[in-house]
Amino acid sequence: MGGSRMKRKAMSIIKLLFFLINMVQAGGISLFIYMTTKKICEDDQARVFLGQVDAIPKYPEMIVWSTLLLIALLGCDMLIRETRKEQSGKIIAITLGIDLVCSIVLVWILDFNYNGVILLVFANILVFVNDTKIKYLLIGVATLGYLVADYDLISVSNHLFSVRDYIQYYNETQQQLLFSVYNILGSLNIMIFILYCINIINEQRNTIQEVNEWSRQLQYANDRLKEYNEMTEKMAETRERNRVAREIHDTLGHTLTGVSAGVDACIALVDIDPGQTKKQLEVIAKAVRGGIKDVRSSVSELRADALEHFQLDEAISDMIAEMNSLAGVEVVFHSEVKPFRFSEDEENVVYRIIQEGITNALRHGKATRIQIDARKIDGVLHLTIQDNGCGCKEIKKGFGTKHMKERVAMLGGSIHFSGENGFLIDARIPIRWGEEYD
Repeated sequence: MGGSRMKRKAMSIIKLLFFLINMVQAGGISLFIYMTTKKICEDDQARVFLGQVDAIPKYPEMIVWSTLLLIALLGCDMLIRETRKEQSGKIIAITLGIDLVCSIVLVWILDFNYNGVILLVFANILVFVNDTKIKYLLIGVATLGYLVADYDLISVSNHLFSVRDYIQYYNETQQQLLFSVYNILGSLNIMIFILYCINIINEQRNTIQEVNEWSRQLQYANDRLKEYNEMTEKMAETRERNRVAREIHDTLGHTLTGVSAGVDACIALVDIDPGQTKKQLEVIAKAVRGGIKDVRSSVSELRADALEHFQLDEAISDMIAEMNSLAGVEVVFHSEVKPFRFSEDEENVVYRIIQEGITNALRHGKATRIQIDARKIDGVLHLTIQDNGCGCKEIKKGFGTKHMKERVAMLGGSIHFSGENGFLIDARIPIRWGEEYD
């Protein structure tokens, strides 16, 4: 944390130095031209000077004020970006556009005697523009502008005033001093620009390394979560199987044991005492009905929570509405069976198949549309779930398809899968239409 703060502080210092160098050089040139022009007039050397140069600025004082105004605008833009760079990208774009315009105008006002301010715009583009295409476009424009805005190149076909001509007005000692300052400031501006770019590259490289590290950590955490999820599903499946086994052992096993003993007694009594045999059969029938109730009670504990509070069609509608809202998928449910209500164990199987079908379509098929149809044919409920996902050539046995097969098989039905055109689930479930047990 401390290292990052120091790097940011160093970067801010470099930015400030870069701006100050440009301000001193651009402002210094305009002031130097103005003061030298004034000195030439005071020395009454205007005619001689005019004979030695190609051009002079028409309004030297206006150049000073225009330069200072443009520098102030560049400073305001820099302040806005530094204080609001975490906010609107639109503000960043506007300020960079103003920078580009100001730098072009500044170079033009100074008659191309100074083009280092374009490097400042170039550096700001590297820092603040994130879109790669736009960044390269602006860098290209800035580079072209810097190369074209060269005094020696432009002065070939245009009459421009030259800072060097004004420096040569002074004596030899003063000329050496002025040329040294002029050249040193130009070199210093380029050196700071290079240092600025190096810091930007290092900062972006560190950012990329941090992002890659975070990506690796997230991938590792994701893999661990998948392993944990699979382990949790296996543990939950094992616990559920054990619970069901215990329920069957404690209820149905007990009932069948009593029924077996009762049948043996009936076999022994049928020839000896038919009346007693009839009574025994009544006892067996009562035990069987009690066993059926116990089994139903065990199965009811496996019902989905939604079915505890709503009718089957309402529970399915709520589930579909939730999926449409959360997953952004179009799930359509059409039923020719009215009302769409069955026995508890049947409703649980139907609900679970639809639930698992939707889940598989989203998780594995990446589907955007799921069509669910239910109709009654020859006393059998035909339930189909068709999605527009990627499908699969080879259907692997997983928990979802395995559980669906087991649930349908418990009701004496069948289920088939096809992955040729999206993914299709075709379940045929025998329904006890209107049948009720005592």
